[in-house]
Amino acid sequence: MTKPDKHFSRYILLAASVGSILAVILLLLGQTPVSGWLFIASFIAMAIAFQGYTFLRGYTYTMMVLAAVTAALYFPEYFIAWHGFKLDKLITPLLQIIMFGMGTAMSVHDFVGVVRMPKGVIVGTLNHFTIMPLLGFTLATLFKFPPEIAAGVILIGCSPCGMASNVISYLARANLALSITLTTVSTFLAPLLTPLLMKLFAGQFIAIDVWKMIGDIIRIVLLPVMAGLAFNHFFKGKAKWLDQAMPLLSMSGIGFIILIITAAGRDSLMQIGILLILSSLIHNTAGYILGYWSARLFRMEEQDCRTIAIEVGMQNGGLASGIAREMGKIATVGLAPAIFGPLMNVTGSLLATWWRDRK
Repeated sequence: MTKPDKHFSRYILLAASVGSILAVILLLLGQTPVSGWLFIASFIAMAIAFQGYTFLRGYTYTMMVLAAVTAALYFPEYFIAWHGFKLDKLITPLLQIIMFGMGTAMSVHDFVGVVRMPKGVIVGTLNHFTIMPLLGFTLATLFKFPPEIAAGVILIGCSPCGMASNVISYLARANLALSITLTTVSTFLAPLLTPLLMKLFAGQFIAIDVWKMIGDIIRIVLLPVMAGLAFNHFFKGKAKWLDQAMPLLSMSGIGFIILIITAAGRDSLMQIGILLILSSLIHNTAGYILGYWSARLFRMEEQDCRTIAIEVGMQNGGLASGIAREMGKIATVGLAPAIFGPLMNVTGSLLATWWRDRK
């Protein structure tokens, strides 16, 4: 997105603010469809305006996701099926494209980090696959969610790190090399650990087919990532258009997945949305706090503690959504990942901004 003039951004932001206020008034007056269009337009306008402000630019994508979520909540019928074709069938191929893009951003050198930083990799990986599943199970039990919603909360906790954590680590002036290594290691461990952890923690809520889940994760994550690694190895620097297109394609793909899931689970979301948002926020921020202080217990350097905090707190919500789709429970199990993803980007951006100015 081209950076707009700051004066232009100011006018757009003012218009978006006025639009949001009008949308709230119209909603209170019962003019639901009109208020919906105003909310969507306001979020898109904010995304454009944020490009003109350095301290707000990191929230551009978040505004676009909010526009997508609003569209799905107000007009779900447009995002469930298209001329008889169920749109949730696009989730798996979209994820495979995103994972391929993730692979093209990796290299064999990322695995060297395991040897160079064994303590950070071991502590980070163990923390990620213990703290977040336990938090997910605890929150699902405390909030007494329906079984399939509870399983979704646990699923996001059992998922590996996401690529967004690398961006946040960079912005927070954390150890980027360790961040990339942890993301790589957790991604390759996911086909085994995610199904086993789901069986252990979510098995009491819903039936978990471990072998099917292993196969799904290999198909959705491992094979596309390995294909991306191979592509990067043989064609690095020879397809610059792909390097430029993949980040945009990945962000668009994740936004579209959130759109589909929100539309499919709209009724459930309207009933328990506030509680699910609250549990996702607690899950995410508690992951940062526990990840950071657990690393401090091992007397790791500040940069490494920040990195582990971010890697523990930020999950691969896209993969969790794909698993929910393969389970045939996108409207229930898939809701928590759809909510966690946008919240994770907001909290991660705030944390990175706060840490960036501190040594």
